[in-house]
Amino acid sequence: MNKRLVRTLPLLAALLVSACTISYRFNGASIDYETTKTIQIDNFPIRSTYVWAPMQSIFQNKLTDIYASQTKLQQVKKNGDMQLAGEITGFDQYNKGISSDGYSSQVQLKMTVNVRFVNNKKHTDDFERQFSATAEYDASQQLTAVQEELVTQMVKDITDQIFNATVANW
Repeated sequence: MNKRLVRTLPLLAALLVSACTISYRFNGASIDYETTKTIQIDNFPIRSTYVWAPMQSIFQNKLTDIYASQTKLQQVKKNGDMQLAGEITGFDQYNKGISSDGYSSQVQLKMTVNVRFVNNKKHTDDFERQFSATAEYDASQQLTAVQEELVTQMVKDITDQIFNATVANW
């Protein structure tokens, strides 16, 4: 009987452990998937004075990717349970620092996106607001040389802000 118990005990322990698993997700999404199953993400056109054409596709791809990778929401073209719309309203550069010779030494690039969010399952969550991010570069560099890297950084920051404002209740 002891031999049988010794053989059965590890099997029972393995069965118990596999039956009692706990899953934690640290992406911040707090969505009731019983009621909210879809998200509609419209195109965000560029409406800023200064335009860098690839910026729109970089932003659009990152925005759709963050919801695809961090939620179970199905992306749809229309009538989503959640809806995101808006436009890129600002892409500006400012002198951030002046060197001893009176010329600019640092330049700050700022990107601003206006977002309209509708939660068709809970309209108290609806909003329209602007999200922005900045990045700096040395004025001795041409903007064209650093633009893609800086826009990618700012897009990541802005899409994280939008994600947190729409589906994360921190």
